[in-house]
Amino acid sequence: MIYEYALVFLGAAIPWLEIALVIPLGIVWGLSPFWVMLLAFVGNMVTVLALIIGFDRFKDWYNKRQEAKGKTQNKKSERAKRIWNKYGLPGLALLGPILIGTHIAAFIGMTLGATKKNTTVWLTISIAVWTLAFGILTALGFDFFTRQL
Repeated sequence: MIYEYALVFLGAAIPWLEIALVIPLGIVWGLSPFWVMLLAFVGNMVTVLALIIGFDRFKDWYNKRQEAKGKTQNKKSERAKRIWNKYGLPGLALLGPILIGTHIAAFIGMTLGATKKNTTVWLTISIAVWTLAFGILTALGFDFFTRQL
């Protein structure tokens, strides 16, 4: 029985499977909705955080390399980053899990200049909201259909 929960954790950590598929499958298999949602959330967050931290370190290295070559960012780029962090990242993070996946949303956000902190905060909120939505709706729907049959 414990290996099934381990599979939920691993499935949520793998890009493309993630919470949208793993949570409903875990609940339909008869696992506890609470543990499925918790393990799926943690599994997904572990790999998303690893991606964010890794990308941030790469970005720091790249920027130092560009500065050593004498290249700097202009004021327009800085302004675009501020606007992106304020308005673009929340939408991408909230829609990412159902449209493109959390890992790709994190990658796109970081590529477009979002900060590590903002990306982490918004994706944590998004993954938590979608975990609750998928978990509660699946548990209620599955319970409804099993009672009707």
